[in-house]
Amino acid sequence: MKAEDVAQFLQEHPQFFNDYADLLADIQISHPQDDKVISLNERQIISLRERNRALQDKLLELISFGEENDAIGEKMHRLAITLISVSNLDELLNALYFSLKEDFSVPLVAMRFWNIPNTDPSKVEFTPISEDVRAIAESLAQPYCGNHIAEEIKRWFGENLEHLHSFAMIPLNTTQTIGLLVLGSPDAERFYPEMGILHLKRLGELACTTLARYGQLATAESVTV
Repeated sequence: MKAEDVAQFLQEHPQFFNDYADLLADIQISHPQDDKVISLNERQIISLRERNRALQDKLLELISFGEENDAIGEKMHRLAITLISVSNLDELLNALYFSLKEDFSVPLVAMRFWNIPNTDPSKVEFTPISEDVRAIAESLAQPYCGNHIAEEIKRWFGENLEHLHSFAMIPLNTTQTIGLLVLGSPDAERFYPEMGILHLKRLGELACTTLARYGQLATAESVTV
């Protein structure tokens, strides 16, 4: 008889230990953590304690995730209020870069814009990009997280690239794609394919909405002039 057969028999006959209650006290098995011999009853108590400990750890983990999400939500709210109050592109970019670095601990950020008016050719964010990069941005239905991005996009980070090992690419979409926001981190596990992207999506929507508003204002000003 195999151990599997015994286990199956006990599962199919739960009344067995009711009929042979003395066995619960008589059967001796090894303690899971040392060399002591314990009864089946004691082993069951240890198993229950281990399960309870695992459940407590899981609960604490969920609470921690909830608190972290609340903190991120609060930071996103503050960023939204700041971006709503900006009056020009410089203020918009400064607020976005500052918040990403100081509030969200993203060490390096790169952005490129198109399909919106460029009133300041000196802005690196309006540097012309290839059709390949536009195609990449337009193909993203949601943010991409991982260790690999196109070489052209990597060059946006200049000499800092050698320190970066994970990236998040966030498309900036309204009725059309108007840009690409890229976050870089030296931590290879900071942005990974399986991570949650809800907050990244909201960040993209927030940045995109503000940029689109700036584009409308710039267009209106140029028409007025």
